[in-house]
Amino acid sequence: MHEKLKEKIKESLSSVLPITVIVLLLSVTFVPMEVGTLVLFLTGAFLLILGMGFFQLGVEMSMTPLGQGVGRRLVKQKSLWLIGFISFVMGMIITISEPDLQVLANQVASIPNMVLIYTVAIGVGVFTVVAVLRILFGVSLSKMLIALYLLLFILSVLSPSEFVAVAFDAGGVTTGPMTVPFIMALGIGLSAARSDKHGESDSFGLIALCSIGPIMTVLLLGIFYHPTDAVYTATEIAAVDTTQDVVRLFASSLPQYAEEVLVSILPIAGVLVIFQLLTRCYRKRQLLRMSVGFVYTIVGLILFLTGVNVGFACVGNLLGSSLADGATKWLLIPIGIVIGYYIVKAEPAVQVLNHQVEEITGGMISHKMMNLALSIGVACAVAVSMIRVLTGISIYWIIVPGYIIALTLSRFVPKVFIGIAFDSGGVASGPMTSTFLLPLAMGACTMLGGNVVTDAFGVVALVALAPLIAIQIMGLLYSHKSRRVHLPAGELSAADDDVLVEIEEE
Repeated sequence: MHEKLKEKIKESLSSVLPITVIVLLLSVTFVPMEVGTLVLFLTGAFLLILGMGFFQLGVEMSMTPLGQGVGRRLVKQKSLWLIGFISFVMGMIITISEPDLQVLANQVASIPNMVLIYTVAIGVGVFTVVAVLRILFGVSLSKMLIALYLLLFILSVLSPSEFVAVAFDAGGVTTGPMTVPFIMALGIGLSAARSDKHGESDSFGLIALCSIGPIMTVLLLGIFYHPTDAVYTATEIAAVDTTQDVVRLFASSLPQYAEEVLVSILPIAGVLVIFQLLTRCYRKRQLLRMSVGFVYTIVGLILFLTGVNVGFACVGNLLGSSLADGATKWLLIPIGIVIGYYIVKAEPAVQVLNHQVEEITGGMISHKMMNLALSIGVACAVAVSMIRVLTGISIYWIIVPGYIIALTLSRFVPKVFIGIAFDSGGVASGPMTSTFLLPLAMGACTMLGGNVVTDAFGVVALVALAPLIAIQIMGLLYSHKSRRVHLPAGELSAADDDVLVEIEEE
């Protein structure tokens, strides 16, 4: 166990270190920082590394086997009504447990927090049912996505324009570190129970559909609530003079995030208890291992959220406002590209998805390939977000063409890449995006005197959009190379390994 934890922490170190180095370089060049602020950031980075390590190991031990167990049992039920009810409840529970949703709710001042949270939760619950039924009946994910996104664009026209970015951001933040491991495992369990040739590719797509639900319900909510008075409260940098002040600040914040995480984990732990009482699915040794996994998950998420909120959020806002002040404002674009390239690797749920993709595809799609494609995609997304902040371009000019490209690509790539791509979009926009990139955009927008609601909101949505295109382009490369060596492009097989290795090397 200790060796496994060391391995996870090393992975976390390699993910968080690049973004830490970037901020350190900026602090001695374009954005001078007080020593106290820098110490806060470095302490936050240390907690991030530890937190991600514990979290990834905990998820592997607890959330993944629970989701797979529920999925396998669910598919054996004969009553569609019972399957639908359980799926809806699970979707709502896991969404209300998502810490990222609290961040979004606090930023939209015109709507009461609980109204927004339950609206999003209902959306995820409904689309969890849709996603489960799609797997059971083998409905084409590509055709379903085209129809649903067409409906979303129609709703976005009817909803207030100021609300569009908030709605698409809701789809991104909902699929965070709590939701992704469970939903992914649920899909694996459902598709494994089907035992047909398309089961592997159909195990992906749950996160994609669960991301659509919040967008749709929040757009509907926007018809009744107007977000014109929505405000963003800039994160203030705490005054710290000594290392003791830093320790006190983090220590005083720990109880708050501990409470949030415990409240988030409690419903999921309740699911485990009820599921075990009804099915007796797990043996004592498995239950003990899963219980330890829940403890690791709790510890990891507490450390991660404390580090990212106390140490990273304030620095993100400072970087944005400082770079946007004066002649350096256009540096936001290249700096945003570099930050975007590395920050996605620090998202805990991204690493969970990448390893599950590698495991399900038997190593044909490696986590290195996934990391590269996601990094390139998110780098482009952050660059476009910074251009929006600088110029005030409407998000419509990016979101609509972007999804048209993504949905068009879905008609030409192998099935497995469609699910992976659309799942990756939801996964990439996690707590690092909402607590570092979002404050970066907000700080820059405020300094430039722009409209925060229309110009800065939407960075999460663009980060969620980019992987849809990047992963499917990787799929096109795979398909092209598989034809060159006379292999069928529709299915992954052991013979495809050389093809995918060649793509990765290029």
